Amino acid sequence: MMRTWFSEELETVALFWRILRRDGVTLGFTTHDADLWFDGVLHRASPGMLPSSIRRSAGFEPDSADVRGAITHGSITHEDLEQGRFDGAGVRIGLVDWETCERHLLYTGSLGTILESDGGFEAQLSSRKSELARDTLPRTSPSCRAVFAGPGCNLNARRFETETHILEANEEENSVTPAGLADPALFTGGTLRWLDGARAGQVTAILGVTAEGALVLDQPMEPVPLPGTPVRLREGCDHTLDTCSTRFANAINFRGEPHLPGNDLLQRYPSAL
Repeated sequence: MMRTWFSEELETVALFWRILRRDGVTLGFTTHDADLWFDGVLHRASPGMLPSSIRRSAGFEPDSADVRGAITHGSITHEDLEQGRFDGAGVRIGLVDWETCERHLLYTGSLGTILESDGGFEAQLSSRKSELARDTLPRTSPSCRAVFAGPGCNLNARRFETETHILEANEEENSVTPAGLADPALFTGGTLRWLDGARAGQVTAILGVTAEGALVLDQPMEPVPLPGTPVRLREGCDHTLDTCSTRFANAINFRGEPHLPGNDLLQRYPSAL
């Protein structure tokens, strides 16, 4: 039987919200004055963090909401916000009865822009209905549109991953030298996941390889990782048909049109036979 919330003059109801970060960490908070445990998540009492009013509609336009709070809880720090750990994180907001833990979900979405000021933060939320505005039709392109080792590519990602550790880090070049790589160039365009240290769980793209075999990263290393820090590397792909065919033997799953004439065909002059 569906419960009717706020039908009585006095209700044992609190607000809860849950953050599902992209690195696998889930954080829960509640406006109740004591911690609550439900859905396998400990929701900590944090009255300084409050979602604003939530607007829900029956149409297709996205629902709106935002959240404000003070950076006082140990789960949300200035360093984590600065490093982007909360960027694009999933958000669940709802009501919970603190006596029975009966709950009702009000809002599902993701974190958008996060602003910091005066020791606090403000985040805009994007509802799941905003995904309806996305153009789902693929556009033609000479290169492959699929994410390497993702849907459409259909290769097993574990075949192209290597777990190793950092020998040294160069802060000026924003590069790291992993141990035991036979051909570092294979990881150009790939990713590096930190398995320990201050940035544990975060994933950064690999932009290229230096002449010394160090991997250049696209995100600054703050703080600089110590030698011996474990990482997981995934090889990259330049999304060309030649690479897909010769290196991965996966041309049957190539998601591109390399032989389709482009707009430059209109600018070509006829040639005499």
